[in-house]
Amino acid sequence: MENKKGTTTLGIVCKGGVVAAAEHRATMGTMIAHKVAKKIYKIDEHLLLTTAGLVGDAQVLARYLKAEAELYRMEREEKMPVEGAATLMANILNQRKFAPYYVQLIIAGYDTSPHVFSLDAAGGAIEDVYTTTGSGSSYVFGVLEDKYKEGMSIEEGIDLAVRAMNAAMKRDSASGNGIDVVTITSKGYMELSREEIEKRIEL
Repeated sequence: MENKKGTTTLGIVCKGGVVAAAEHRATMGTMIAHKVAKKIYKIDEHLLLTTAGLVGDAQVLARYLKAEAELYRMEREEKMPVEGAATLMANILNQRKFAPYYVQLIIAGYDTSPHVFSLDAAGGAIEDVYTTTGSGSSYVFGVLEDKYKEGMSIEEGIDLAVRAMNAAMKRDSASGNGIDVVTITSKGYMELSREEIEKRIEL
């Protein structure tokens, strides 16, 4: 089974939405197994999941959550609350005691307000204004602790996310090969272009 423990992802609460980011590198020990690994999953127009850990486990959980969000929307004719998605995923994680999912997740989104939840493999779910996962998380936390401000704009959040991810990729050998950045606001899910991200890295 392919191991993707070498990872850096983050989620930030901003004024009017959330920003999430992840790098592209997947590792197997000291080998770079893939340079285009997907670590941010669109669950719905208002909801995303970031993953660190085993690729197979992460993909299964992303499919579970996407299916449940679609069922919720069809049955209730409204979108699944972000807190409800985090609780559901926490319950799924908690039920596998003897063969746990080897993952560290972030669920982020915007319903009536922005939310970011950090989830561990045992099913713990904690809401915060920012969080990070994976082997590069200590470097990201250093940047976020220093530069994050409550009420910052989405644009400021994007710049901070790029800065934090760039810091991690410079110091964590298991993180690299580019950055994905996604925002979710009341207008929906938006993924930044590679050109836009590169422009911000150069600033």
